[in-house]
This record gives sequence, structure tokens and C-alpha cells, in this order.
Amino acid sequence: MIDFSNEVSGAQVSQFLADQGADVIHVEPPRGSKLRARASWPSLGRGKKSIQLDLNDPSDLAVARALVSEADVLLETFRPGVADRLGLGFADLSHGNPGLVHASITGFGSQGPYAGLQGYEGIVMAKMGAYWVLEGMAARPGPSFCSAPYCSYPASQLAVQGILAALYNRGETGLGQKVETSLAQGLSIHDTYSWFTRVIARKFSDAFQQRARIENGVPTGGNSFRLLVALTKDGKWLQFSQTTRRLFVAMMNSFGLTWMFEDSKWSSLPDFDSEDQRREFWEILLNIVRSKTHAEWLSEFERNPNVWGEQFRQHSDVLRHPQMIHNRMVSERMDPNVGLVREPAALVRVDGAPAKLDKPAPGLGQYDSDVRANAGLHVSASSAKTLPTSKPPLEGVTIVELGSYYAAPFGATLLADMGARIIKLEPLDGDPQRGMLAFPEAAGMKALLGKESVAVNLATPQGLEIAHRILARTDIVLQGFRAGVAERLGLDSATLQGRFPELVYLSATGYGEDGPHGHRPAFAPTIGAGAGLAFRNVGDAVPSSSNLTLEEIMPASLQLSTAGGGVGNADGISAVSAGSALILGLLARQRGAGAHKLFTSMLSSTAHCLSDVMTEYADRPEIATAGAPCYGFSALYRLYPAAGDEWVFLAAPTEREWLRLAAALPEGDVLAADPRFATTVARKVNDADLAAVLEGIFRTRRAPDWEQHMRAFDVACVMAARGPVEGHLQDSGSIGEVQGFVTECYHPILEETPRLKALIRFSRSETVARGASLVGQETEGVLKEFGYSAEEIANLAADGVIGLG
Repeated sequence: MIDFSNEVSGAQVSQFLADQGADVIHVEPPRGSKLRARASWPSLGRGKKSIQLDLNDPSDLAVARALVSEADVLLETFRPGVADRLGLGFADLSHGNPGLVHASITGFGSQGPYAGLQGYEGIVMAKMGAYWVLEGMAARPGPSFCSAPYCSYPASQLAVQGILAALYNRGETGLGQKVETSLAQGLSIHDTYSWFTRVIARKFSDAFQQRARIENGVPTGGNSFRLLVALTKDGKWLQFSQTTRRLFVAMMNSFGLTWMFEDSKWSSLPDFDSEDQRREFWEILLNIVRSKTHAEWLSEFERNPNVWGEQFRQHSDVLRHPQMIHNRMVSERMDPNVGLVREPAALVRVDGAPAKLDKPAPGLGQYDSDVRANAGLHVSASSAKTLPTSKPPLEGVTIVELGSYYAAPFGATLLADMGARIIKLEPLDGDPQRGMLAFPEAAGMKALLGKESVAVNLATPQGLEIAHRILARTDIVLQGFRAGVAERLGLDSATLQGRFPELVYLSATGYGEDGPHGHRPAFAPTIGAGAGLAFRNVGDAVPSSSNLTLEEIMPASLQLSTAGGGVGNADGISAVSAGSALILGLLARQRGAGAHKLFTSMLSSTAHCLSDVMTEYADRPEIATAGAPCYGFSALYRLYPAAGDEWVFLAAPTEREWLRLAAALPEGDVLAADPRFATTVARKVNDADLAAVLEGIFRTRRAPDWEQHMRAFDVACVMAARGPVEGHLQDSGSIGEVQGFVTECYHPILEETPRLKALIRFSRSETVARGASLVGQETEGVLKEFGYSAEEIANLAADGVIGLG
């Protein structure tokens, strides 16, 4: 793999492949990549070689082209058109290397009116309305900046999936192709059900309305109480995990509140129409939690495993989480440059084929001469086995899904869009996510897209036999159960791979398959708290003290809730990570490595997303943080108020961008000549002064005017659009529509309805965009396909073994 990227999104793609044994050469500009200044560089660069090349120099460009001539994969994060201008475009390079897979990550895609915008995380977040969704995360009015890379990390995993799928397809055809994704599409990963609730609200506006999550400082929905954020007596914040009815009842029992279920005043709990009633119930819960210390609550959780409050961790504390250590998802190694490094292990654990993590990040210039000397000497031999086709890259692959909700299942949905067949074995009453919202099916639609629903009681011998009959002709099984469930059902990896040795098995759980927390209920906010996601975003804006009053606890609770799930969440992070693991297992088997058992978890996946803070070593560089005001990382990468209650986001962190900004601003020449801002070092020292000056300037015009003016100077400065994010993807004239991200599908309830296209685009292979099924809709058809007669199917239905949709 030749990695031309100098962005974190690209670095995490090549890190994934290097960890799994790929030979990665990172092409850096002269004097090195800006990635070297990041605290996470020892981790991002591990396992790679590098070479410094000036791509504007003909001789260096010739070296780059020679490297690509023998490569399997080229990765770049250039702005659209740059690779072609440099002579590194797919159309040019694939003539000499027809097996080349060329992967590209952009901000908004390579076509459409937004393609030319710089692909900074902050620019994408601002344009997509994400920062306004986080209003209230900081104790000030207006949009809030968040530090977690909610666009970049998912985009990196989408690129991984595109690369692996293209390599899998190359194994059949001998031909490579171009693979594209974008940060804007990556952001869409986090939306578990808002897309379809928006569709439903528009289609049935008189009967179904979307509602703000918080009104007048009080949560509006029952999920805020099921997923309670509360402070203990000794000042520890806890995130509870009681999403299902059974888990919520367990919490109420633990809190001594089961009497409420019999009291007419509280008959609708935890959902109330009255704001006063919601406030009163919320206060009761918060007071109960702060009546005990953290240690006392841990003892309570041990007595009742269906009640769980995960502690909100900070910084890289998750590297010491007992479950991370038990899962072998933490690496410690000696690095010759920085000493002992503690970091997340490979994103995917492949049992029997451990990742290669012992090779340190390359020193600047360490491999330059060797790479130059060998460039182009071993040209890749690739010839087409068959004529190229446009079929989906994963056509013919069958995946059986065992799991519920979003974190594991949506990973399979991503592969369905690439042509894989997904057979979902779900309970007779359906995946519980289907019923999470008042409108039937709304909450589950997105994770069910493209799948065949087989409703079966797997706890019966007949149900298990149905599963086994289907699994005998399956390529991959995906399971996301809590610890012990797969073993109890006879669907664990040892049992299934012992019976079906060609079956790839991915366990994609919340915490793990066993260990100290494997049995704990894990939902997106729970894992976000445990991995440090919320505090990475909110910084020191939320106090942690045993002296807080209830009036101080309540707004702080809402801040943490917004910080951990307002825009991005551990569900989306984990789902896109599981998608990468699925195709990795498939490709490994195709290449003769055998059918492995693979493992990911929500906890470790979220740690990978937070790579900036997850690499520990002595004398680590300072890590950028937004601080309590949540404006941004620096004066040249942050939100600014504009005229008319509008805001802009500016991204001009480099010297070249600073010069363009100065040219675009009124009296910018005076600003550039100011000794406080004349050099990169001076601007860093006087960052607060520069922010104050720029704020005064930006307040003089409205945000749309600034965006239009700055684009003329090629400065990344855009209006911070109002949310919600899904509106900027599906509404008429939205970014999603004009960039070509949206298509139509059929749903049995909604009929023709909009959905996102596949989040990866291939130059040769098609993608698909199917709708979602109702519970058991395909049960009869699938069972007939796998040898069951009509009489047998009728008997199984009568015995309560299967459900027929």
C-alpha cells in the first residue's frame, strides 16, 4: 500500500492494514508529514515505512509513480482533482497496474457543488449542522465544537471496507478499481434512527412529530431516564444502561421505586407529557444516585447484573479499563524513539493470527534511500481472470446476523449495500430496536436495510436446527450478544466453527464475550462514557465534585448527555468498525488464511476513534482540546459568532492558509504584519489575542456573506448551519441531495421512501440500495430455500418456533 495521505483519516486506514500485515509506505512531503506533530504519531505510524517526496518535482513524482506501479493499493486524501493533476489519478495509473485499488477520502465527495470545499473535519461538521445540534454542551448560547472525530474515523473505516471489498472482487476478476468515500458520508454513520423519524414526520405530519431532546432544561423523552446520567455521593458521574423494559424495571427495583408502577400518577413512566412530572421524576432519580458512593453502587451492580452505571472516564483512562485488558485490546511496546508506548491494540483481534504491532513508526528519512532504491523493481503482476463486470463487489457472499440494535447489525447493513446477502435471525417479536419509538418500525429501519428477516426462536432445538441449516451455506456469522448468550444458545464460535470449518465468525459485542464486564448491558452512551468520548468533547466544562447541588447537577447531566450522544456516538463508531472486521475475515479466507474467529468491541472501537488521546508515552506532545467554551482548537480552527445570530467555522491552520485568510480579510495586511501574528510561533503564543481580533471582524457580516467571500479566496470558512444533520442529507436542495448521496427504496409501511445510497462508491462495481423488511417477512421463503417443506413450515409456525411475516 502506498499512502499519500497526511490526514488522520488516511493514517487510520493504513494503520489498520499495517496492523494486519500489509507492507505500507507512507509518502510524506519534504521535511515530513504534519502527522508527526500529533501525540498519536507513534501509534498512527506503527508498522509503516515512509519516504519524503516532493510531488511537484518531476523526479520525485517518477519515484511515486514507480512505487504505485507495484502496489496493490493507493490511498490519498487530496482535494478532488489534485491526484489527476499530479499524474496520480486512477485512470492514468491503472493502465500500467490494472489490479490497482485506488482509494480516496474527500470532504464532501469528488463531484457536486461542495466538492471544492476543503475536507477539514470542522468544515464538514459545520456545514452539516452538527455544531448547532450540540448547543447546550457548553454553558453559553450558540453552537458547540466537539473534539471527537465524528467524520474522520467513520470515513477511515468506510475506506477500509471499500479497499478490502475491491481486493476481494479483484480476487475474482483480477481487476482493481477506484474507491471513494467522504467525511460527510462518514458523519451519517452515527444516525441510528433520526433519518426515518424525519421521513415519517413529514409523511404523517398530523400524527407523528419529532421533538427536541431537551426543553426548558428538562429531558423530553423516556430514553433520557432509561439512560440516566447522574452523580454519585463522592462526585463520580455514572451513565446508566436501562434501554429495554426489562432493564428499566431492574433499575427501578434497585432504586426502590417499583411502587411507582402501581401508582396512577406515574402510570406512563418513564414517558410523561407534563414537563413538571418529568422534572419531578428526574429529581427523584438524581437524588437516589447521589445518596450512595461509587463503591456502594458497584456493590449494588454486582448484586443485580441487569443494572449498570458505567463511570465517565477521561483522557486515556480506558486503556486501564479491566475489560479492555481482559480482551487483549491494549498494547504495550518499547519504541526506540519515545520509549514505552501504551495504546489500543489492533482494531480487529484475529484469533490465531495476531496483529503485527512491534514495528515502530518510521523515523524521518529512515527508509528514504531503501524505498527509492527499490521503487518499481517488483512490478505487480495482475491480469484479469474474467471480463470486468459491474456486479456488486460482495455479490455471492452470505452473512447471518445474530444480534440486536445498531452497534453490530449496522456493520452488516454496510455490506448489504455492497451486495452481500444478510439473513437476520431475530426473535419472534423482532429486534427490540424496532419498537423503541412510538411509530412502528421507525427506530429499526436503518439497521435493517437490505436484510432478510427470519423470525425464529433460537432457544428451541428446532430453531437451532434452522440456524445450523442456514449456517452450513453461510460465509460469515456476526454475533453481538452479551457474554454467555451465544454459548447458551449453541451459537458460539467453538461450536459453529467446529461444525462448519469454512465459517468466518465475528464477535462484535459491547464489552466482550466474557470477563469482568462482558455481561453488562452496553448501549451507545454507556460505552461513550466508559471510553472517554463524552469528556473528550466537553473538556472541563462539566464539574465532577461531591459538593454539587441538585441545581448544578441537572444542567451538567444534560451537558454530558449531549457530549456523549448529541451528534456522534459509540453505536456508529462500533458499527463501522464491525463492517471493516467482516470484510477482513472474508478477504483473509479468500487469500488462503483460513476461516478465523474475529473480535471487536464497542469499547475498543471507541478507543480507536479517540486516537489523539489514546497513545501514552513519556514527554507526549500537547493534545489539542476545545476547553470549556467549546469554540475550537485554536484561533484558526474554531467557531466564531457572525452578525444576525449566525456563526461561522474557520479552518486555516497552515501558513499558506493564514496568508490567504489575511488577503481575504479587511485590513488583513495590517493583521499579517502585526508582530503578535507574524509567524506560526507568534500566532500560537498569542492565540487568544488573535481569536479576539477575528471575532470582532466576523461579527461585522452575516455568515452566508462570509462563506461566499472566503470561498473566492479559497479560505475554508463556512456558515455553521442549523441542524439536524439528517435534514442536510435528505431535504430538498440539501447537501445530501445535490452531492448525490440519496436514493429511493421500498418499505412495507412507508412504501417509496428516501434512503442514503451506499456510503462507498466504486468505479466499476455497482452498489445496491434495498429497503427494510418487517419481522419474519422472509421466513417462509428462506426456509423453503433451505429445504423445509410447506407442511414443516406450517408446523414450526404452529409450535411457536418461527414467525411468518
